[in-house]
Parts: sequence; C-alpha cells; structure tokens
Amino acid sequence: MRLLYTVLLYLAWPWIWCRLRWRAWRFPMYQEAWLERSGHYEKNNDNARPLIWLHAVSVGETYAAKPLIDRLMAQYPQHRLLLTQMTPTGRVAAKALLGDSACIHYLPYDYPDAVRRFFVHFKPQVGILMETEIWPNLIHEAHCRQIPMYLVNARLSWRSYRRYQIVGRLLSQTLAQLSAVAAQSEEDAQRLIAMGANQVSICGNLKFDVKTPCDVTLQAKELQDLFQGVNAPMVQGGEAQQESAPSKAPRFVWLVASSREGEEKLLLEEGAHLFANVLPENNSLLPHEKALRSGLLVIVPRHPQRFDEVATLLERYHIAYQRRSDRQPIRDSTQVVLGDTMGEMFAYYAASDVAFIGGSLLSHGGQNLIEASAMGKPVLIGPHTFNFSKVAENAIAMGAANRVKDAKALVLAVKNIMKDPQKRSAMSLAASQFSQAHRGATEKILHVLRF
Repeated sequence: MRLLYTVLLYLAWPWIWCRLRWRAWRFPMYQEAWLERSGHYEKNNDNARPLIWLHAVSVGETYAAKPLIDRLMAQYPQHRLLLTQMTPTGRVAAKALLGDSACIHYLPYDYPDAVRRFFVHFKPQVGILMETEIWPNLIHEAHCRQIPMYLVNARLSWRSYRRYQIVGRLLSQTLAQLSAVAAQSEEDAQRLIAMGANQVSICGNLKFDVKTPCDVTLQAKELQDLFQGVNAPMVQGGEAQQESAPSKAPRFVWLVASSREGEEKLLLEEGAHLFANVLPENNSLLPHEKALRSGLLVIVPRHPQRFDEVATLLERYHIAYQRRSDRQPIRDSTQVVLGDTMGEMFAYYAASDVAFIGGSLLSHGGQNLIEASAMGKPVLIGPHTFNFSKVAENAIAMGAANRVKDAKALVLAVKNIMKDPQKRSAMSLAASQFSQAHRGATEKILHVLRF
C-alpha cells in the first residue's frame, strides 16, 4: 500500500508543483526556502547537541505547540529544537514565537528521497507530530532509522475517520510505526485505535494550555481605542477637529474570527446595516441600551491571502469599511473593520464583545474556539464544527458557547447578546471557567514522550 501511495505521489508531482507555483504567485511568501520542500537544506553548523524535532503544519498548530515547546526546552536544555511547518504563515508564527531559540524550516513533501535527505541532514533524536500530520513515508523512514515518533494533540473527526477508511491498510501500517499517540479526547482515541494506532493515551487539548501573549493588554487597548474612534478626525465647520471617545457611547463590537471562503458573503447578504437602528427609540430602554450605538463588525479572514478578496467583496456590497493595517481610528460611518493583520488574534478577542468562530457556517469543520474562551468572551458557532466537535460540545454544555444554524440566526443571536448584558456576563464567566477547567494537557503529553 505504501508503494502504491508513493507511485501515485510521484505521478501527482506536476500538479503539486503547479499548485505551489500558483500559491507563490498569489502569496509571494511561498517562494521562500523553496528547496526545503524537497529536502535540501543549508549546511547545519551545530551537530554536536542532540535534536528534538517537532512538526506543526501551520499557524494554529504552531501556537498550540508553544506550551509543549517551552516545557521541552526547560526539561532538555542540552538539546536543540527543530520546528517544521508546511505553510509560510506557520513559519512566520514560529519565528515570532521562538526567534533564534529554535531552528525553523519547512518539512519536505512526503517523497522517500526528500524525507531521507531530511533525516540525514538533521539527525533528530525524536520526532513529534502535531494533530493529524500522518505522513506514511516520513514515519516509515523514521521507523527504519529507529527514531521514535509520537503523534500528540491527536484528533480524528468522524468525517476524517470515514474518509481514511478508504486507505485503511496504509494508515494502519503507518500508525503502527508510531511509538505512542496522545489523543485529545476519548472519541479521538477510539477512532485512532480502530485505525491501527498503539499505545494511545487521552491527554486533552494543548490549546487550552496556551498562555495569552504578555503584550495582549496593550494590543487590545490599542484596538479598543481605534474601534471607538479615539482621536478620529471629525469635520465641523469645514475644519478637522479631534473627536474624544468619552463624548460618545461605546460601540458594540462583534468579531467574526477566522472566516473561511463563502462565509463573509453569507453574512453580508443578511444586510449591510447589521446593527443600524437595532434599538427602538422609546422610554422603555434600559440605560445601557440607550448607551449603545450602531454595532461594529470586525472580520478577520483565516488566511492572509484572502484579505484582498474580502476587501473586494465589501466594496461590491458598498459596505463602508476600514482596514486594520491602516491603523486609523474607526469613523462613525464605518460598518466593518477588515482585520488584515497577523499575530493579533488574542487582541481581537479581547477588544470585542462577542466572537463568532469562522469555518463553521459552511462545511469547513470550524476553527478553534479556545482562544476566545480564554479571553472570557461569549462564543457563537455555526452548525459545522466537526474539526473541534468535542470542544464545541463541552463549551455549549458549560454555557460558554451557543450554536446557530445559519447566517440569519447568527445576526439575531448577536443582537440578542448585545441587548442582554446579563446573558453576556454569564457567557463570559462560563467561557473563562471552561478554559480553566480543561488545562493540563502539556504535562500529560510529557509523560507519554520517552527519549
């Protein structure tokens, strides 16, 4: 089965190469370190110390690995650390998190000669793969070299389980060559065992152990000031004056975090004025309701290469928007802020009143809601959360999150949360408790690793 897989992989090389070139054309960062994807690396000047290798495919996995990386570096100070990714955004995130304290490179594609060059060059003492990075030739080569390989923070959704059954024999042979597996949940563990994994432990989700960045408070304050229009220019009598935030009531900010293809269009089709005149003008309003002005929608696309695409969509719908990257205070007339920056996700959560987690309105499987919960924010999710099914179920059960069926229901849910501060406070408290209750995966995983 692995031989057949390898033959098909070589036959697919022209398509893989063309796709990589197309991505590089759209997103120039894909052009960097081109040869690393085929296992060619610059000379390694430090072969004296043993090497711990950890693979985190992209941004989310890189941030999730940070607690484990910190503990490994503290527990094994005599070792070097190699961190590999498959995406440029993951590489940028790794450099921002670790700087010069780790070697950061691309993992080669899963061709036998490429992975062989990788192992010859780096000579890792141990390999640690994050989540679902199951590469048959890579794991087989490590097994032949007697390098222990671990799959940690492992997850396998029901949908992926059904899909992997098509190549069940190949996956079974590959999983059997792992030294151990640290699964996120009991359901993940059962599916991985059914597919052939041995030595499977349930350790929880590393993402609960991620610490908020030390500068998140300052970043959040900057965003809050911008969202509320602090120092925004206000034209009166033909002259620009400075507008002061205390003179007006705060805007309600709702965040669409990590939105995926097609989701922004669904939201915008519900109406450009999602919060305009949502509060009736009558004396029955409570003081906090009278203080609320029209809400502000903040959209942060999951992938940086889609920033311009979403901007074009906003222009097509004649939405008054501003880019976060312009770093200008938000005007009263602005309806949407396009979050086109990286490394500020915690700050976006902290500066918002409620967060919708993208990837869940359409069948993308949903993105991570743990960061929003860690910041104590009410969370809304769509119907498609198979990538984080157990986390989503637990969050809903604890009152930290609510599920909506479509874009129209999402808008109504946000309006309801905006009007009900007690509900908002209760969900915020539940989110913080949910985040605290599920920590501890790092220590459990360390007990699984043996090298």
